[in-house]
Amino acid sequence: MERFFLYDDTVDTKTRFVSFVGKNERFDLAIVQTDRFYGKVLVLDLQSNRYAIIGSDDLQESGYIEHVYNLNEEDANELRSFLHEIVV
Repeated sequence: MERFFLYDDTVDTKTRFVSFVGKNERFDLAIVQTDRFYGKVLVLDLQSNRYAIIGSDDLQESGYIEHVYNLNEEDANELRSFLHEIVV
């Protein structure tokens, strides 16, 4: 069987690993920056095995962080506050 690739690229990335504790939740994140995502960053939550490609527009969307990372509003606001610092 012949494999049909839609793409097969290798790109340089900048990856930041960060861990911090909020009021109720510990966050262990890997933040991947590349030109692949049009200015957005790939944010992997290593504790929950959830990830999303996030830009400033996504941080403004009501309920988005809560949904993607399966967080309550308080914990999502702590994560959102941190992500505002790194997302351009």
